[in-house]
Amino acid sequence: MSDAFQLHPIGWIRKPENAVRIDIDPAFQDGLLGLEGFSHIIVCYWFHENDNSRDRHRLQVHPRKNPLNPLTGVFATHAPVRPNLLGISTCRVISVSGTTIHIDAIDARNDTPVIDIKCYIPDKLKPSEIRLPAWISSQ
Repeated sequence: MSDAFQLHPIGWIRKPENAVRIDIDPAFQDGLLGLEGFSHIIVCYWFHENDNSRDRHRLQVHPRKNPLNPLTGVFATHAPVRPNLLGISTCRVISVSGTTIHIDAIDARNDTPVIDIKCYIPDKLKPSEIRLPAWISSQ
């Protein structure tokens, strides 16, 4: 890799008992204006607990950690092991209050750094235009 750059968290995922929220750094609170108007958001986060040389060089996995699934390139999966440890989840927004976004669930661990949040706007793809591998529908 010839080019490198830095990312800085805008917040952190918090998972206390029976609740999930994103605590945004107060420096970014103005960026939340209007977010309460959306039912869903796309959360980009860093798989910080997988940040090691071995996981960054792993390029093939069995999807969903299931050895019955075919060996697949990480770019064709949502595996947390990959060259750049970026995770993305679409989450339902329950409420936005101050610097806190309450969400229904997220596939990330407590204290995971949040890199960015985008409002969810439905795509214009028709279901008939979408192709998925067999291992996705078999589980």
